[in-house]
Amino acid sequence: MERIKLEITDMNEEEPCEVKDEDTEEQSGLMEVKEERPELNDVEENRQEPHNSINGETSVTSSHTDKNSSQKRRSFPCDQCGKSFVRKGVLKDHMKIHTGEKPYLCDQCGRRFTRRHLLNEHMRSHTEEKPHTCSQCGKGFSLSEDLKIHMSIHTGEKPFTCDQCGKSFMRKGVLSKHMRSHTGEKPHVCVECGKGFSLKENLKCHMRIHTGEKPYTCKECGVSFKFKGNLNYHLRIHTGATPFTCHLCGKSFTQPDSLTYHLRCHAGVKPFKCEQCGKAFILASHLKKHMMAHANERPHFCSVCGKTFSRLDCFKMHQKGHTGVKVHVCSECGKSFRRAGELKGHHRVHSGEKPYKCSLCDKSFSSSCTRQKHVRQHCPKRAK
Repeated sequence: MERIKLEITDMNEEEPCEVKDEDTEEQSGLMEVKEERPELNDVEENRQEPHNSINGETSVTSSHTDKNSSQKRRSFPCDQCGKSFVRKGVLKDHMKIHTGEKPYLCDQCGRRFTRRHLLNEHMRSHTEEKPHTCSQCGKGFSLSEDLKIHMSIHTGEKPFTCDQCGKSFMRKGVLSKHMRSHTGEKPHVCVECGKGFSLKENLKCHMRIHTGEKPYTCKECGVSFKFKGNLNYHLRIHTGATPFTCHLCGKSFTQPDSLTYHLRCHAGVKPFKCEQCGKAFILASHLKKHMMAHANERPHFCSVCGKTFSRLDCFKMHQKGHTGVKVHVCSECGKSFRRAGELKGHHRVHSGEKPYKCSLCDKSFSSSCTRQKHVRQHCPKRAK
């Protein structure tokens, strides 16, 4: 037994010595590694830093996650409006809105922009490039925002609603302009006369009254107009189109206002009355011309023959007699006329229209003068 104990004791004494020697070698190896690490370059240090040991395993993603989360937490606020941005470069671009800086210039039209991508999108208006296409109707757009707005036409979506009257709009900007009709706000003021407008477009059109600008020109006769609507009405003279028809007598008109005034003839409505003689008129302009007869005013003087006129339209028509200008041309045969009414009556020669009916025999005529001559045949005494 003692012998066995001695052997066990000897074994216990020998094993620790061997382990210590191995540990010493390993530790010396570790010391050598630790001494070598400071000599590593910056790239190797950066590569080794993310490797963290978790439960004996190396983790690389934890450092990246921490870095991404720290970037998300970073914020660059604008000291002008308080809006925050994740990147400093985006804040720098945003500040151009407050400073008014527009470094990106279009070499085609001279327009400037705060950001390069806005200039790139603008250039499509010159190149007519339309990369964004509607899947419903195939219409193309240069901007993705314009396509998005266009899609609401197909979907019928109007997300912007007025809290005053409940009317809905496709665009936020249109809603903002609509709200001025409730508030009465007119931020766009004419520098010439001080008149205010709720829309910038209306002010732009109004300025033509002062400047005399007439940007809309008729390609048929060269007459120019201040407003596009007036040109559209004028073009019907050349085409002979009379889309507005009286449901009572079938008479047609080129303008909707003319039809409205015509309906007063059937209703017998004459709201404009002369205070001096009591005569009433359908239009305010007719009453104004009538009042000149009482005042015996003839302010329009012809410098060619010296004749005077109380009405401007009569004076202009008289001037055409001196110049021989006939601006109203028939698109069918090329015949010219001084008055729009004469051209309108001439068109009936080509169309065969006879709107003037005789109340005695139901015979129809192309002009009121021809009908009047015909009526005299029924009433010889009246003709005398």
